[in-house]
Amino acid sequence: MLTHGEDVEAHALKQRGWTISAIARHLGRDRKTVRAYINGDRVPGVRARSAPDPLEPFKKYLAARFVDDPHVWASALYDEVRRLGYPLSYPSFARQVRAAGLRPHCEACAGVKGRDTIEIDHPPGEEIQWDWFERRNAPWGATAYVLLGTLPHSGKVRGVLAEKMDQPHLIEAIDEVLRRLGGTPRVWRTDRLATVIVPGRRDVQASFAPVAKHYRAVVEPCPPRRGNRKGAVESSVRFVSGRWWRTMGATNPEEAQRSLDGFCATIGDQRERRGPNGERTTVGALADAEPLLALPSAPFPATTEVERTVADNATVAFLGNRYSVPPGLAGTTLLVRHRLSSSTIDVVAPSGAILVTHRLASAGSGALVRSVEHKEALEAAVLSAFTTARPCDKKANRPPGREALEEAARLLGPIGREPVVDLCVYDEVAR
Repeated sequence: MLTHGEDVEAHALKQRGWTISAIARHLGRDRKTVRAYINGDRVPGVRARSAPDPLEPFKKYLAARFVDDPHVWASALYDEVRRLGYPLSYPSFARQVRAAGLRPHCEACAGVKGRDTIEIDHPPGEEIQWDWFERRNAPWGATAYVLLGTLPHSGKVRGVLAEKMDQPHLIEAIDEVLRRLGGTPRVWRTDRLATVIVPGRRDVQASFAPVAKHYRAVVEPCPPRRGNRKGAVESSVRFVSGRWWRTMGATNPEEAQRSLDGFCATIGDQRERRGPNGERTTVGALADAEPLLALPSAPFPATTEVERTVADNATVAFLGNRYSVPPGLAGTTLLVRHRLSSSTIDVVAPSGAILVTHRLASAGSGALVRSVEHKEALEAAVLSAFTTARPCDKKANRPPGREALEEAARLLGPIGREPVVDLCVYDEVAR
């Protein structure tokens, strides 16, 4: 390895006409080494690796992953190659991927630049930041809406999948996130959501004010066009999207929710942070020390409504379970209504009449809740559709009947009608 001074001297001597051999003898170095530095194949101060490249066995896999997703996070790839046997740390992995130039260039994203930021003091337990992120074409064939809540002091994040982003589903998701966090901070910071903030003003929606009072929280909107004021949750959206959503293998919302909970409790909480005195700690340890307000025993009694299509077995789906309805409604769209503080659900007809009220089963348990009346009525309807008649003989000979032949003759007309041969005429001619 040549030092920076030797590299400068070697280039100067080469420009004066010295040969590679003369420069090597002058510097006391090998000719191949001098030639490599003069040709630019090696950089001064950087020693050539003598051991095999640890990334080499994984380059083909990484190239295939970059074809799948050019913007996949390096940390997500590191989780994958570590399970495949990569021996080094994440900083070494990221440096080698960058040096090898494996990530393809994206011209559409090359011009994106960050905004000016400043560190904002977040006392422990003071604030939580809320934000939705939406992903179309989820594996279960619908749009996935995920509400994330982030404690900016510690960086702890929890998320809940919702079917809609209307106010009742927002309230339901907020309650579930807070119960996953174990309490609520004193301030809820959101962007200017129309379901929370009056458009064009800083005032809280009249329909949302009782929700904040129920949880004893103060709602603080971000200033207009200053969404980066809630940078902690925006960072969480990028983190959860890149590390969890892109590599998630769930096929339905219930599996996705369990996967998200496990991801936040493990990888999310194990991220390293600096404590108040500069000591090394984790997100989970910092969050455990945050003083949060206790939650009410029951969620705010908002009422959620979702449309469901009745299946052939006279049931509708809701929160990973199926609930029975009267027979004869297959293919009909009904409304499933649930009050958050209630342990029952109502199935409502298009006319507004309540068809049935069921006790709510545990979400995602895959239960089939069918009342005795519905079971008996469905059995009767199915059995009444059966018949004891002898099946038709599908191999019998049944040529066209008289009516069919007459109708065919009418359709053919005189042109298409087959000629009729009268043998009596031939007999007269012969005589």
